[in-house]
Amino acid sequence: MSSVDHVTVEKMISDTGIDFDDEPYTAPPGEEGLDISHEGGEYKAFEGLSEQTLIYHGYLGCSPLRPTVAISIRTLATYRQYHRACPRFSIQAQCKALCNLHDMPYQPYLNLQFSDTYDIYLEILHHVDRCLNKALMRNTPNWCLLNACPCCSYKLQDEPPQVIDWLFCIDGNNTRSDYWVDQATVDTFKDMVRRSEANVDDWENHVAEKAGPGSNFNCTEWWRNAGPEQRKKMFSVFDDAKYPLALISQLLPVFGANGSCAYDIGCAFAKTLSNSSLGPLAANLNLRMMVGAFHGHAHNRRCQLDWHPMYIEGTGQTEGEGCEHIFSSLNELARSTRHASRFHRHQTIEEHFTFWDEDKYAALSHFLRNHYQEALTLVHTLTIELSAVKQVLNLTDADFIRFHADEKSYLESLKEPPLQDRLQIRYVQVLNELAEWRTAKALTSHIETQLAIEARWTVGGDNYKKYKEEALLQKYCVALDELERLVVMRLFELSKLSLSGTGYKLRQQIGKALQRRSDAIRNAINKYNLQAAALDPPRPQLSWKDIADYSFLGEFDLLRYSCTDIRQVDWSKPAYREASVKFFKLRQAHEEIQRLNIEVRRLWTAIHDEDTQMTATVNTLLDSHLALGQELQKRWKLRSAVNSVHLFRLDQIESQPGFSGIRGIG
Repeated sequence: MSSVDHVTVEKMISDTGIDFDDEPYTAPPGEEGLDISHEGGEYKAFEGLSEQTLIYHGYLGCSPLRPTVAISIRTLATYRQYHRACPRFSIQAQCKALCNLHDMPYQPYLNLQFSDTYDIYLEILHHVDRCLNKALMRNTPNWCLLNACPCCSYKLQDEPPQVIDWLFCIDGNNTRSDYWVDQATVDTFKDMVRRSEANVDDWENHVAEKAGPGSNFNCTEWWRNAGPEQRKKMFSVFDDAKYPLALISQLLPVFGANGSCAYDIGCAFAKTLSNSSLGPLAANLNLRMMVGAFHGHAHNRRCQLDWHPMYIEGTGQTEGEGCEHIFSSLNELARSTRHASRFHRHQTIEEHFTFWDEDKYAALSHFLRNHYQEALTLVHTLTIELSAVKQVLNLTDADFIRFHADEKSYLESLKEPPLQDRLQIRYVQVLNELAEWRTAKALTSHIETQLAIEARWTVGGDNYKKYKEEALLQKYCVALDELERLVVMRLFELSKLSLSGTGYKLRQQIGKALQRRSDAIRNAINKYNLQAAALDPPRPQLSWKDIADYSFLGEFDLLRYSCTDIRQVDWSKPAYREASVKFFKLRQAHEEIQRLNIEVRRLWTAIHDEDTQMTATVNTLLDSHLALGQELQKRWKLRSAVNSVHLFRLDQIESQPGFSGIRGIG
């Protein structure tokens, strides 16, 4: 403990009427941490001493009355920071390390003693936090939500209007959350919207032939079928709409209008939201659903054109995958919380998010600087490239918007073929069956009656040839669907295989699945090429290298030509498509710069206002409550150092040649 801390503690204890004649004891370097008084032994330094005395000397006892074991506060604070830097570092590992430092054998009961003391230490910190938040007027409802990020929520009066004012991400992980919505609130949305039936029993035996080219593409079903076996039950939780509805019901009243929500199945959830009791509120506040950039590429192309961030105005370079970053960090807690009690699990999660907020605040200016530089580089590069492409292809910016609309219209037309066409395709199939099975005669007559056909079609006739081609095209699309499904599964497993923290057994399981998947993909390629060659004109043949290039799965939809040959349409040509992507990325980069200009100024202003408020509060507390004022002064020292780094980086942003925002505070 520092001299200032000793004076503070001594003043707090003297207020209770306790006198101290002894000088404070400070352990020699290397000896601090753990002191044990063995019954009948020679170490009785803390026997009979009160907790006030131990705290005055820089220790916390493991029991409230007559403690025989005490742990230094510095050791507890050190473990808290170790656990912050490495969440896998457990109390057991800390106790073993202390035993090794003190040349004593490790005993399992030390874990319980250290854990109890650490609980007391965190409770003291929590009480101090509450007192400081009250002094700083940070104990109002929703204060933490509204002030989690000054770049996002510290709005200024003279800001230019934005298409999207605030963005949030949601996902299905309900077990590790910083803010908890009570069960009663969640249950108010139970059965509000009828749950879609989740087929989790036989999706493994899914027959691809059931999905024809005219079937409506359900992205939720696609995600269910694209995942590994252990995802089956997880989707039964995702299908229950009450959880995301409860989250949105809490966020909309706090943040207000012009928000955007990124969700893995945001395309399907948008309909659920509009049909719920929150639908009118979400519509009035102009809430825009979208699918994250990574997950969006696993949705079909028609879905991407409406829900992918690249095609949504106002998103900038937002990827909408914030939950994935949080889950990646939370995975580090799995080992230390798996067998913990409910209390300690919640305690660890709360501590983790406290550190997460502090770390992310410290990285804000670094984030802004990097994104500003990336956006400027993209604007410079894409402007040159796009200008050259537009000159060669004789295009304008309006053409790219038109290509986007034309592609949407074309893919929309592929949703469902006319009933007449389906009947005629079925008629051809029945005719083939009739040649082999005379028992199909009754069914043939029935369909002829439905189609009002007077003269039976002959094999080789014009109508027969026409709709036989449609039947071949249907088989071709089925083969393409199966190939795409296997590629999606392979991509997910490849990404999981490279994740940090994936255990050996899981890596082995994924490796075997990848080996099987590769063989299945090769067989699917052969089937696809067989069906593609049977069409007139033949469709492009695919190789293993082509499949590797189709890492963004929206390209598969362009192979579905249906009744319309789009090979000569501008938007379907590779050069035009590449130019369109450059156009939308350039638009995103310009949007990103506009948003960063606002966020840089918000951070400048927030730091200035916080400094003013903190200085005034510290001076007030030093007069009214010395101990609390000194604690706030100590914490502000670290915060002020972080803010100094922010100001240096913000000055770098404003000094670079491409900066286009307003300098200084707002």
